[in-house]
Parts: sequence; C-alpha cells; structure tokens
Amino acid sequence: MSAAEDSLHRRIRADVQGRILSGEWPPGHKVPAEHELMAAYGCSRMTVSKALGALAEAGLIVRRRRAGSFVAHPKIHSAVLDIPDIAAEVKARGQAYDYELLSRRLRPAREAEAAALDLDPGGRVLALRCLHRAGGRPFALEERLINVTAAPQALEADFAAIPPGTWLLHHVPWTEAEHRISAASAGAAARSLGVPAATACLVLERRTWRAGDRITEVRLTFPGEAYDLVARFTPSQT
Repeated sequence: MSAAEDSLHRRIRADVQGRILSGEWPPGHKVPAEHELMAAYGCSRMTVSKALGALAEAGLIVRRRRAGSFVAHPKIHSAVLDIPDIAAEVKARGQAYDYELLSRRLRPAREAEAAALDLDPGGRVLALRCLHRAGGRPFALEERLINVTAAPQALEADFAAIPPGTWLLHHVPWTEAEHRISAASAGAAARSLGVPAATACLVLERRTWRAGDRITEVRLTFPGEAYDLVARFTPSQT
C-alpha cells in the first residue's frame, strides 16, 4: 500500500469512526458497502477493507459475510474483580439506560439460600427480579437476594426507582466479594431478555460480605453479545 493509500485508509476510518461516536450512525446502522466507499473516496477495495478491518478490531463495527458491516452495539467491559454499577457503565458507553423492577418479595429463605447467606432457618430475604436495558434493548436479567437481617434498610428502599446494585453500592459498602462466572443458554431468562431459549449467555453470580456479614447474592444473566469481562493483573509476589 502506497503512502497515499495509507493516508486515505486512515481518513476513511476517521470519518466512519466520527459518525459512530457522534451518534449519527447508531448501533445497528448499516455502514455503506465497500463498493460505495470505494466510489466515494476514489480508492481500491484493499484500502477500504483495511479501514473497515481496523474499525472492526476496535469493536466499533461488526462485519458480516454477504450482509455487510454494521455499527456494533457497545459491550460493557467489567473487571473480573470489580463490582460494576450497571446503570453507570451503560451511560458511560453513551447508551440510554432503563430499568424495570419485575418482582419484589419479602419471604423466608429456602434451605440453600439460608446456607448461602449464612441465615438461621426461617431467616428472611428480600427477593428481587429486575431487568436492565441498554439503548432500549434487554441487557441483563438480575435475580437478587438481600439478607435483611444484615441490611434492614433495604426494606425501605424504593427498588422500583433505583436498581438494587446501585443502591447497595451507595448504602451498604462491601468488604469482600466472590464471583462465579459461567456460560449457559438463556433458558428461563429468555422471555425477559427477548432472545431464544438456546441463546448463549454469560452468567455472573456474586456474593458480597460486609465485615463478615453476608449481605447479598445475585445472579446476572447477559446475552453473550452484550457483555465481556476484562481484568488487568501484575505478577504475584512470592
């Protein structure tokens, strides 16, 4: 590729990237076909392909064989060892955030739940089921239990107005957390997420403690295309 072609591929990339980041081309928007870009910029297919390849590598577009290229739906990147605020992260990615409380029940903990939250038999839990949306689309199904013995203030919280994860981060500081990450089909979550039951999903299960008290247990189910997990490490010291 000549210097002129190299400069042109950078220009094409910058132009397309600018339209995506400005919101002119929203997620799902079809990017002009390669032959259209070739005509618009007076360049070769190789130059256009290099520009689109760089955009795909950056996660800004998705290239589909025979269908063309489309603006990607931004993923939320979460550090494996962090506890993210879903609402804040969705907004930080430039997407509109919406939340719906599907159910709220104060009830006795089942045997397995009591063991997970270190409750006495018959101890009460606040069971919450919530749906998070990003850009108007279902993003995550949240199924959460809160130990109201350890966090009684949760009984007064308006979880129809504020997501429980957001509320907990601001009102019940945690000192220890445990994550379990797995892949599973959408299954029973499919209807809430608006996907087929066989859709591959990322499932994040988390328990948190505060000074030895078990506060909450949550299961978050994300359609696989919407979420990934990132962690940065330094070598351990021996």
